[in-house]
Amino acid sequence: MTGDAAEPERTVDAFVAEIAPGVLAPGVRRRDAVLVMGPWLAGTSSVLAALRNRLPQNTFIESTGLCDGDAPMAVVFVVSAVAPLTESDCALLDAAAVHTDLVVCAVAKIDLHRRWREVLDADRQLLAAHAPRYGAVTWEGVAAAPDLGDIRLNGLVEALGTQLADSQLRGRNRLRSWESQLAMAAWRYDGAADSSARAARVAALGASRVEVGRQRRMARTERAVALRSRLQQARVQLSHFARNRCTSVRSELQEDVASMTRRSMATFPADVRRRVAGVAREVDESIGEHLAEVADVLGLQTDSSFSESVSAEPVGEPPLTSRRVETRLMMLLGAGFGLGVALTLSRIFAELAPELTVAGAVLCILVGLAVTVWVVGMRGLLHDRAVLDRWVCDVTAALRADVEQSAATRVLAAETALTVSLAEHDETRSAVLAAELRTIDAELRQHALARARAVTARDEHLPIVQRALDAVRAELAQRGYARITHEEEGR
Repeated sequence: MTGDAAEPERTVDAFVAEIAPGVLAPGVRRRDAVLVMGPWLAGTSSVLAALRNRLPQNTFIESTGLCDGDAPMAVVFVVSAVAPLTESDCALLDAAAVHTDLVVCAVAKIDLHRRWREVLDADRQLLAAHAPRYGAVTWEGVAAAPDLGDIRLNGLVEALGTQLADSQLRGRNRLRSWESQLAMAAWRYDGAADSSARAARVAALGASRVEVGRQRRMARTERAVALRSRLQQARVQLSHFARNRCTSVRSELQEDVASMTRRSMATFPADVRRRVAGVAREVDESIGEHLAEVADVLGLQTDSSFSESVSAEPVGEPPLTSRRVETRLMMLLGAGFGLGVALTLSRIFAELAPELTVAGAVLCILVGLAVTVWVVGMRGLLHDRAVLDRWVCDVTAALRADVEQSAATRVLAAETALTVSLAEHDETRSAVLAAELRTIDAELRQHALARARAVTARDEHLPIVQRALDAVRAELAQRGYARITHEEEGR
């Protein structure tokens, strides 16, 4: 770019710098070329080739011919005559002409569509409604590669050639670059001060802070209630289990006593001690497992202080003491019963076989003696069974008291230990929640400070940028009006 060609741009830069000193100039490189672009299947390639053939003195490029930071001298926007513009088509033109003021629109393929003029009028209204800067854009109908009839490109070539020859084109393009630069700067100041992302983040942080505070208040109460409820359930369940186990072993031992013989009576006390010890051990293991499960469910550390079993009272000997008076009485009664049996049998023998009276008498005496011994023995066995039955009841009652005391004592020890562990856990959890609250508060303060800085910067710089933007738009409007008036006078 020669010095004379760059003079309009320097004049525009000086004009803006006088209004808004310190604002960075647009960092674009102006290409002395015309960009031909449009939506897909709009006929852009045919229009590009035709323009290169009709205007060889100008350079025509597609969007792929531009590098980052390049801006064309003019934009030819080609659309199809099939249907009116869409919002995405307008956005495509905005991106292409962000730094270029000269835009010429062409409706292609008019040889195939008879209602192309209606589409052109609709496109003109849609584009003007999309952005005011497109209200004065020139629209032409073209047929660059017609299937029917001759090539129709004169209107586009004439309009483009006339506007490219405008001496104020470089200045207008520079003003358009400045408008985009200043509008983006104003948007950034507003966005930094009133950022929706920051507001959403602050709202999320506020909700998180409320939730953390609620957790901090509720955690201790909820876990304390859960611990108390679990321990109460454990106390009831363990007492019920111990009571049922003692009742079942008493029933089993009483059944053994009811069918006991004199021979098995000697080993019965040892069997009772073994079974009582087994029940005590089983209840102790159940208590330990249940309390360990409670601690595991609550996520607390178990302590051996409530895992130690409470030993049951030792089982003594059954009260099978000597009973001489009762034995004498039973022998007397048994002798009388046996004598009665012997006399009865002797009479029977005397009537049936008188010749065997002596032998029958001896036999009856022996039978009476055996009956006497049997009666005395059976009465003694029944007495011993009754004594053992009462002894079993006393032993199981003592066992029940011991295991229930063991369950209550160990649940109480577990409550103490788990309450201490819960307090330590709550302290740790409270420290973690407090750290989270401090982190949230620190981020909230950072957002508040950033917003305050952004508001200060906006209040300081935005009026200057807005004033420069208004001046640039006014200058663009004036030059555009002058261009349109000049073209109309020429026609």
